[in-house]
Amino acid sequence: MAESSQTDQPDNHSTHETPAHDRLGYVPTDIEPRWQQYWVDNGTYEVNNDDPRPRYYVLCMYPYPSGPAHQGHVRNYTFGDLLTRYRTMQGDAVLSPIGFDSFGLPAENAAIKSGIHPRVFTDERIEELSSSLKRIGASYDWRRMVTSHDPEYIRWTQWIFLKFYEAGLVYRGNSPVNWCPGCQTVLANEQVNADGTCDRSGDIVERRDMEQWFYKITDYAQELLDDIEGLEWPNKVKTMQQNWIGRSEGAEFGLPVADANGKPRTDIEPVRVFTTRPDTSFGMTFAVMAPEHSMVDAVTTPENKDAVAAFQADVAGKSEIDRLSNDGEITKRGVFTGTHLVNPFTGKTVPLYLADYVLTTYGTGAIMAVPGQDQRDWDFAEAHGLEIIRTIEPPADFEGKAYTGDGPSVNSEWLDGLEITDAKKKAIAWLEEQQLGEQKVNYRLRDWLLSRQRFWGCPIPMVYCDNCGVQPVAETSLPVLAPDEVEFTPTGQSPLLNSDEFLVTECPTCEGPARRETDTMDTFVDSSWYFLRFADPTNTDAAFDMNAVGDWLPVDQYIGGVEHAILHLMYARFFTKALADLGIAPKDLREPFKRLFTQGMVKLGGTKMSKSKGNVIAPEAIIDSQGSDTLRLAHMQVKPPAEDVDWEDFGLDGCHRFLNRVWRLARTETDQLPKVRTGAATKADNEIEAATHRFIDKVTSDYERWSYNTAVAAFMEFTNLLYKYVQSEDGPHDHTTAFAVDSLLLTMAPAVPHITAELWTHRHDGAHIHQQQWPVADPDKLKSETVTMIVQVNGKLRDKIEVSVDISEQDAEALALASEPVIRQLAGGTPKKTIVRAPKIVNIVS
Repeated sequence: MAESSQTDQPDNHSTHETPAHDRLGYVPTDIEPRWQQYWVDNGTYEVNNDDPRPRYYVLCMYPYPSGPAHQGHVRNYTFGDLLTRYRTMQGDAVLSPIGFDSFGLPAENAAIKSGIHPRVFTDERIEELSSSLKRIGASYDWRRMVTSHDPEYIRWTQWIFLKFYEAGLVYRGNSPVNWCPGCQTVLANEQVNADGTCDRSGDIVERRDMEQWFYKITDYAQELLDDIEGLEWPNKVKTMQQNWIGRSEGAEFGLPVADANGKPRTDIEPVRVFTTRPDTSFGMTFAVMAPEHSMVDAVTTPENKDAVAAFQADVAGKSEIDRLSNDGEITKRGVFTGTHLVNPFTGKTVPLYLADYVLTTYGTGAIMAVPGQDQRDWDFAEAHGLEIIRTIEPPADFEGKAYTGDGPSVNSEWLDGLEITDAKKKAIAWLEEQQLGEQKVNYRLRDWLLSRQRFWGCPIPMVYCDNCGVQPVAETSLPVLAPDEVEFTPTGQSPLLNSDEFLVTECPTCEGPARRETDTMDTFVDSSWYFLRFADPTNTDAAFDMNAVGDWLPVDQYIGGVEHAILHLMYARFFTKALADLGIAPKDLREPFKRLFTQGMVKLGGTKMSKSKGNVIAPEAIIDSQGSDTLRLAHMQVKPPAEDVDWEDFGLDGCHRFLNRVWRLARTETDQLPKVRTGAATKADNEIEAATHRFIDKVTSDYERWSYNTAVAAFMEFTNLLYKYVQSEDGPHDHTTAFAVDSLLLTMAPAVPHITAELWTHRHDGAHIHQQQWPVADPDKLKSETVTMIVQVNGKLRDKIEVSVDISEQDAEALALASEPVIRQLAGGTPKKTIVRAPKIVNIVS
C-alpha cells in the first residue's frame, strides 16, 4: 500500500474541480443517492408512537421555504441529523420530524410581482428545499411533515385561537402600525425604507392607531421569567429572554395637576407614574409624558396646542427603536405642555413635558424625571433650563454629570442617610400610608400583537355582525380559508379586502349577514405549536393526542439560530403553558424545549450570507462534485458548532481527501490487505486495541458535548495511526484491524452517513451500519500503559521518550541523562540540577 500516513488536515478555499472519485472507487454521486433512497424506502428513521424503545425528540427549527437549501441550512440540519443518528445507535426511538413555516410575506410579494398564487409559489419552494435536505443526507420521518398553510393545520391553529379567546387570552385593542397613504395599506417594518418611505410607492409612511387582535401573553410574564432558570439553554439566550420580559419592581403613584396657585386640581385625574427608584423622588424636577398618552389633550394649555400637535406629528413617523435611541438633539425630543404637576414628596410644582423617548407601552406612559440620577434626564434638563438636584451622594472622586450608582440619600429630608434598599422601602411605605400610591411590579413584556394586514397567513376566525358585534366562528365551520381566486395589486393591499367570496358570511349567533375579519395571524403563531403537532400529525379529531404529546414532549434537543432567541421561543413557551392550563396539553408540560442549541452563522468574507446580497454558496455544486459527506464533514471541522464561521475557512478539499483515505483503508482491509496475521496478538496489536477504545471514548465524549470539530480531529488522528499500523513491518492482525476499522466507521456514521453505510455493507455482507449499536469503550482499556515523557535542557525540548506510566523518578532521570540529544547538548558537562516530574517531564539545568 503506497498511502502516506501524514495527516490530511482540511485546507482552505475549495474549488469544485476535485474529482468525484479516486482510483479505488469512491464515487459519492453513486453512493449517496442510493443510500438516501434506501433510508426513505425502508423507513430507517420513521418512528411510531408505540415504539417500545426509550424516547428522544430531536427537532431543528422548521424552515421558511424560500427555495433550495443554503449553507445555513446545511450547518443547522447536519447537526440535527448527526444527533438523530447518534441517539438511534444509542438505542433510542428518535423522533426527528420535518415541516415548513410556509406562511409569510415573501410568497405574497412574489404573487404581486409575478401573479403566481402564494400557494403555488410556496409549494414549489417546499419541493426545492425538501430535495435539498434529502441531498445532504438529513434523516427525517417524512410521514410527519407539517406545513403552516395546510388546511388541516390552519383548522387547528384557528381552533387554538378560539380556545384562547374563550379563556380570555385574546382581545382587541389599539396599536400603532406603519400606514402607507399611497398604497392605502399597512406595511411590515421591513417594507419601510431607512428614510421612512414606503419601499413600493415612495410615500412617507405614517404611524396610525388601528384596532387589532392580541394574545394576552403578559398573563404569563412571571411564570415565563421564573421557569427560565430550569432550562438547559445557552446563558446568553436565557439572559435575552429575561431582559425582554424585563421585570421591574418599584412604585406607582399619582402626580396631581397643579392649578394657577400650585395646588392640586380636583377636576382632573392625577398623572400616574411608575418608577423603580421612589427613593429619588425628592430630586424630581420635571415630569415627562408619552406623545400618545390619553391625557395629552387634557393637560395641554391653549397656547401650547400648536407646538404639541406639531411634536406629535413628528414623533408619529418614528419607530420605537428610533425613539428609544440616544441619537438626535435632546431639545428636539421634547415639548412643554404648559401644565405643571405637584411632586407629592416636596409639595412643589414641576413642569410636564412630552418626549419621544417615553412610550405608552411601558409602565403608565409617563415618568418622573430625576436628572441628578439619570443621564438622559440630565441632558433634557440642561437643554430646557430645568433644575437639577442630586438625591444620591456620589463618591468624592466622581466627576461626571448624572450619578447612577448606589450611595446614601441626600437632599431627601426624611430619607437622608439611608442606603438604597432601606430608602426604597421607606418611600413606598410613605406613599401607601398617604394613600398616594402603592408598590408595583411592571414588565417590559407586552401583549402579543398577532394581527397582520396580509393575505398569505392563517385567517383570524372572527366575524362582525351589526346585531351581535364581534363573534367567533363556529368550530364546525373551521377551517376558514382564503380563496384562490383573488387579484394581487401593486399596492400590496390584501386581496381579502376586496373579495366578496371571503368577506360575506353569516353570523354564527343570529344567522344574519356578517363580515369576516380580514386580518391574518402573525406567522409566529404557526411556529408556536408545530412541535406539538409533530407528535400526532395525522389526527383529524384534535390538534394532537394528549398522550402522544405527553410521551414525546418536551423536545429533548431543539436546534436553531440565535436570532429566534426572543420572539419565537417566548411565544412557543407561552403557547405551551396556556395549552396546558386549558387542559389541551398535559398539565405538567410547562416548557416545550428541554435543551436548546444555537448554531453559529455562516459568513463569506465576514459578511452574513444572504440571497439579497448575492453571496450565497449553494450546496448543490459541492454535492455534485465532492459529495454531501464532504460538505457535512467540513461544517463539522471548521469551528465549534456554536461559533460563527467564515466560508473561506472551510476545508472541503482536505475533507474529501480524508474520506478517500478512509475508503481505501476500509475497502483494502477487506479485499487486498497484504500480510494479514492471525494467532496471538503482539504488543503492537494490543496498543492499537487500547488506542481504539480510547478513540471510542473520546468521540463519544465529543458528541455528547457538541464538540464536533474535535471529533473530526480524532477521526483524522486515528486514521493516521491505523495507516502506520497496517503498513508496519510485521503487518496488521486480522481481528485487531477489523475492530479498529469497524470502530472508526461506527463513530463516523452519524457525521458522514453515506460513505460509512457503503463501506459497512461491503465489510459485513450487506448489513446496515445505521442499525448497529454504538460502540462502547472498555474502561479497563482506557488506561494507557505508556506515556510520552518530555525531556528538556534549560527549558528547551530535546527529546521525547516512551516510558511506563508508573516509571520511578530515578529511572526517568536515568533515561533522560542517557538520551543522545541530551548527551550532545551537555557536551560532557555535569548538570547543575535535574527536575523530575515522572512520568511526564524531566528538565535538566546545565
